[in-house]
Amino acid sequence: MAIVKPFKGFRPKKELVAQIASRPYDVLNSEEAKIEAEGNPLSFLHVVKPEIDLPEDVDHYSSAVYNKGKENLRKLITDGVFFQDVEPTYYIYAQTMWGKTQYGLVGCAAVSDYLNNIIKKHELTRPDKEEDRMNHVRVTNFNAEPVFFAYPDNTKIDSIVNNYIANSPEYKFETSDGVGHQLWIISDKNHVETIEHIFNTEVKYTYVADGHHRTAAAALVGQERAKNNPSHTGNEEYNFFMAVHFPASQLRIIDYNRLVKDLNNLSKEELITRIEKNFKVENKGANEYKPKELHEMAMYLNGEWYSLKANTDTYDDNDPIGVLDVTILSKTILDPIFDIKDLRKSKRIDFVGGIRGLGELKKRVDSGEMKVAFALYPVSMKQLIDIADTNNIMPPKTTWFEPKLRSGLVTHSLD
Repeated sequence: MAIVKPFKGFRPKKELVAQIASRPYDVLNSEEAKIEAEGNPLSFLHVVKPEIDLPEDVDHYSSAVYNKGKENLRKLITDGVFFQDVEPTYYIYAQTMWGKTQYGLVGCAAVSDYLNNIIKKHELTRPDKEEDRMNHVRVTNFNAEPVFFAYPDNTKIDSIVNNYIANSPEYKFETSDGVGHQLWIISDKNHVETIEHIFNTEVKYTYVADGHHRTAAAALVGQERAKNNPSHTGNEEYNFFMAVHFPASQLRIIDYNRLVKDLNNLSKEELITRIEKNFKVENKGANEYKPKELHEMAMYLNGEWYSLKANTDTYDDNDPIGVLDVTILSKTILDPIFDIKDLRKSKRIDFVGGIRGLGELKKRVDSGEMKVAFALYPVSMKQLIDIADTNNIMPPKTTWFEPKLRSGLVTHSLD
């Protein structure tokens, strides 16, 4: 069963939270982060993207960068911008986007659960990205940003959450992207103990939704600290890391689309003829066309949109990986037609989150940067859980979760 532990969070003063909250480190590059934090010394980007406070030619993975992040976080604490809660608690973090609100519990997941596969994963991680976030955790001694988890819906937890959200939140603000953010403090000791007990007796697994590299980094640093501590007991704070746990039914996955740089020496007509071996192809004209259902894709080529409906012999509904449209696309188009065999290494393919819209695909093809785009129907939470439960791994760039968690609302010290 899952361990989800209350903790004494460090968090900002109420009147400053809107200035502090930032987008997570991995959704914007250093230049974008510098622009976004300009004129706002309290932005949490100074902690999670500290290279923005250093000369432009600095190595983003140098000790100077991680030390600057530590310095900036310590300053927020010593200046009284951040304070620590006195008692271990849970926090309810709500996000409202497109008229829908999701309510997550902020608590600490266990390093042991990650290592023992109680925390289920669906993506591979890259060692270089793991090491970057490990260094950030090692040097700052904090889980500065939460990771994004899901868990099977539980009516008892829902009941406690509903009891709190009926009251005014501790934090409430809206970000420039139109997403509303609220945070409540679960202060009742009986509620805290009940939540911990429910997870430990009724929730068999939790699932990494977004933030696989941060999750791996937090767990590996905890494991590292345990090995280096001769007095290790298993109760130290480094044995746990901060995560926001959302009921699975509340989460929204949006599409994650593909762009290809060339037609592999094929003409438009030759490409369509080859695609027709595995798909019913229908020209939809110049207006943007979005897939309507599973196993339908949209293709943008030479100023026109096409519907591609996969033939039934191209997928297996009983195979958690084989049923995915990203698998069908790779197996029937990207590999045999474009000769793109490794999505992680190929320089001829790029990926665009659906939050940018179909217009982004059209723009990049029309500019000549790319030759063809493929828009996919979103993966469902059921598909994600089926894959994680069977210890399978999704193809790269399959899921895109929105809204993204804001960083800086709560942080967790490893001491």
